[in-house]
Amino acid sequence: MPKVSVIVPFYNVEGYIEKCLETLVNQTLDQIEIILVNDGSKDRSIDIVKRFIEQYPNKIVYVEKENGGLSDARNFGMKYAKGEYIAFLDSDDYVEKDMYEIMYELAKKEDSDLVECDFIWEYPNKKKIDVGKYYDGKKEMLEKIRVVAWNKLIKREILEKSNIEFPKGYRYEDVEFTYKLIPFIEKVSFCKKACIHYIQREGSISNLQNERTREIFDVLEHVVNFYKEKNIYEEFKQQLEYVYVRYAFCSSFLRIIKISNEELKDKLLTETWEKVNTTFPNWKKNEVLKKNKTLKDLYLKTINKTMFGIYAVIFSMV
Repeated sequence: MPKVSVIVPFYNVEGYIEKCLETLVNQTLDQIEIILVNDGSKDRSIDIVKRFIEQYPNKIVYVEKENGGLSDARNFGMKYAKGEYIAFLDSDDYVEKDMYEIMYELAKKEDSDLVECDFIWEYPNKKKIDVGKYYDGKKEMLEKIRVVAWNKLIKREILEKSNIEFPKGYRYEDVEFTYKLIPFIEKVSFCKKACIHYIQREGSISNLQNERTREIFDVLEHVVNFYKEKNIYEEFKQQLEYVYVRYAFCSSFLRIIKISNEELKDKLLTETWEKVNTTFPNWKKNEVLKKNKTLKDLYLKTINKTMFGIYAVIFSMV
C-alpha cells in the first residue's frame, strides 16, 4: 500500500504542469502514488503528462474524464487512491521535494488524522510565506484552520468513513470540504516548514470576480445545513456564525469590491448585508468575535449598516 496518494487534477496547464510533476516524481518519500486526473484538458498538458508516465510508470496512476471542474476531478481521483494518507495538489503549483516525507513521518509519529503545513504565496515579482495558527480541538479548528485542501495530508480512512467530497459546480470548494471534514478529525499535527509554492496567476479562477463570487454563501449554507443534519449545530453554532460573518465581511467583501460592473457590485454588497443579518441576526454578540482582538476582528466589531457602505466606498478606491 502506498504511504501517500497525491491527487492532481489538470486542465489546460501546459505552462505549469511540468514543474509540478518534477517536484512530485522526485519526492524523497518512498511508496508515493501520484494520481493524475485529466479533466478534459485541450492543450499540450497531456503530452507532458504522457512523458512522465513513460518515465515513472510505478509512481503515476493516470485517469481521465470529461471536463467537470476541480471538485469533480478531485472526487473522481479519490476513488483510485490507495494510500494510507491522501493529499491534493493543484497542477499549477509545485512542492518542496521532501514535503510528503516530512508530513507523513509527522503523521505517523503523532498518529494524526490530518497534517497541515505552511506555504509560500508566489507572485511574479515577490514571495510571501503563509504561517498558520496553532489550534487545539474542533472549535478552534473551525476558527483558525486555513481552508485550502492542498496544504494537508488526510488519513484516507477518515475520508472513506465520512464520505466527505468536494461540492461539484461551486467555487470555494475547499471551504465546504474543510469545514465538513472537521467533525471527523480528532488529531492534527503542524508542519512548520513552508512546503508548497502557491502560484498566483491573473487568469486563475480565484482571481476572477463576477456573479459567481456570491457562491460563497451557497457553500457556507451547505456547511451550516450539514452541521444541522448531523445534530451538532448547537455545539458549534458560535464558531459557524463567526466563520460566516468573517467570510462575508472580509474575503468575500474584498472580492466583491473588485467587480468592475457597478450595478452587480452594489447588488452583491446588498445581498451580503442581507444574508448575514438574516442568517445570523445577533452576530454582533458572537462569543468568538468578542474574545478575539486581531485587527480583522476589531474591524468586524465596527461594522454596522452605515459603516458597511462607507467601507465599500473606501476600499473600492484603494
